[in-house]
Amino acid sequence: MKEHSISTNYIFKGRIINLREDSVKLDDGTLAKREIIEHKGAVAVIGILPDGKFLMVRQYRRPFDKEMLEVPAGIPHQGEDPKEAARRELQEETGYLAKNIYHLSSAAATPGYSDELIKLFAATELTFVGQNLDEDERVEPIPMTFAEAWEKIKTGEIMDAKTIAILGLYEKLGKR
Repeated sequence: MKEHSISTNYIFKGRIINLREDSVKLDDGTLAKREIIEHKGAVAVIGILPDGKFLMVRQYRRPFDKEMLEVPAGIPHQGEDPKEAARRELQEETGYLAKNIYHLSSAAATPGYSDELIKLFAATELTFVGQNLDEDERVEPIPMTFAEAWEKIKTGEIMDAKTIAILGLYEKLGKR
């Protein structure tokens, strides 16, 4: 199966996302429209403290109008290596600098309408150096055990897809 592009119309171009509408032709000749969000891509990182707890962050998320629990994440700076972006985001949001950081996998955030790819990392051998938040960020670091995090997923207190994915990946792949 493949869709063949006929035309693209940009509806919005912003700092982080662009929104476009594509006209496409399906293999059987049917014409269709696709709304697509273009995104620069992101990194997410699960920091593991010496006592085995994970570093989560609580922050307000405007689209849901509530505070949410997530792993630290963000967008790499122009030309920044994703691994270094993960290291930077962990330190900025939690105050911990990682000696070791490694790639677990990558995840398409919402492939039905966005090209955002999130690179997922784990970080170990952490040293506290202090938070370095962006001017408009309000983030509270929260250490928790895997069992606590999994319970919060089951109750819906953690509902962020990248966080659920990275916790599952770390449990299956990441223990090094």
